[in-house]
Amino acid sequence: MNAPTDISMKPEEVLRVELEIFKRQHRDLDEAIAALGERGTADPLTLQRLKKQKLRLKDIIFQIEDRLTPDIIA
Repeated sequence: MNAPTDISMKPEEVLRVELEIFKRQHRDLDEAIAALGERGTADPLTLQRLKKQKLRLKDIIFQIEDRLTPDIIA
């Protein structure tokens, strides 16, 4: 999976679309991990790889959400 990590120069609309795509991928990975775990036949290395991908997506999602959220000066 080659998720782009440079979000600094992208317009807001593109970021919003990418955010939804990454959230969907995160949910899909979560469901896949749960399904493999329920079967009990999953390879531990495969589960670990999927969990790392899920964490990487979570980091990207937080970066995009942070970029979309306006700074509030107190």
